[in-house]
Amino acid sequence: MSGAAIVLMWEARAVEGRGGELLEWARARSAELSREPARREVLRAPQDRVLVMTWWPDASYGDDLPELPEPDAALITRAVHRWRFEAVG
Repeated sequence: MSGAAIVLMWEARAVEGRGGELLEWARARSAELSREPARREVLRAPQDRVLVMTWWPDASYGDDLPELPEPDAALITRAVHRWRFEAVG
């Protein structure tokens, strides 16, 4: 699947009441990636969840792409969820 855009999704749930802190943490970490993605979106949802999506054109599923790290365990309620998708036109 070469030549497609790969979209990385990173989702975490903050400890209750710390959603704003997790959102700012995710914004800062996404700005520090080792390479700049073609597109980046940072979103939030109920239950203090934060989602970061990055688009990497001309990538394959197995490529080594920059991803956000795990936040400090005291900031989140569970391990981060990560997915890779291929963008389709």
